[in-house]
Amino acid sequence: MITLLPKSRGAWLRCGVIILLLLGACFYRNVFSLWKLSEYQPRDGDIVFQSLPHGGLVDAIEGISNSRWSHCGVVVYEQRRWLVVEAIDEVRKTPLSLWLMRGRKGYFEAYRSVAPLPANYEPLHAALNHYLGRPYDYHYAPGDAEIYCSELVYDAYRDAFGLKLGEWQALSDLNWRPFEGFIRSMEQGALPLERQIVTPVSLTRSPLVRRVYPKKM
Repeated sequence: MITLLPKSRGAWLRCGVIILLLLGACFYRNVFSLWKLSEYQPRDGDIVFQSLPHGGLVDAIEGISNSRWSHCGVVVYEQRRWLVVEAIDEVRKTPLSLWLMRGRKGYFEAYRSVAPLPANYEPLHAALNHYLGRPYDYHYAPGDAEIYCSELVYDAYRDAFGLKLGEWQALSDLNWRPFEGFIRSMEQGALPLERQIVTPVSLTRSPLVRRVYPKKM
């Protein structure tokens, strides 16, 4: 019978050291993220941004938009807990603490509307719930049958409050050239330079929002 267990005391020690290092890395990452959560004071409707772990799609999103942000979502308070409504594999609700731990190095930023909004955020909750379960749009194309993260934020704020956050830009106006091969692989060879996209970073540049975490020095 084949066994994968260490066969010597030295091997056991090496295995133990590796396990402790891995546990330490996980502990540091989680505690660091939760410490940041203790600093951030969330409010219903906040828009949060993070960098997802590196990969072909994540690197393309960040590179094409010339920003650190590859993902975003909307903070909501429901059933006595903070959640993030996000479009990732589908539109879903994720506990804020788990959402933070997913990002690279646990870093995130939070933005808040500067426009006067109703005290009741139920319209925003309803607008977000309308999109729950819809699949992620890997083509970043118009239409709501599939939806991507920054499009979800844009549509929810438009539907709930009539606010249009961010700027829609043609792919041709973004930094697409270094990622042409990746784009064509996602589009079966096509290069849809006329396609209009709202990127995560464009939401942060909207005059209708301000950064509330981390505080600007």
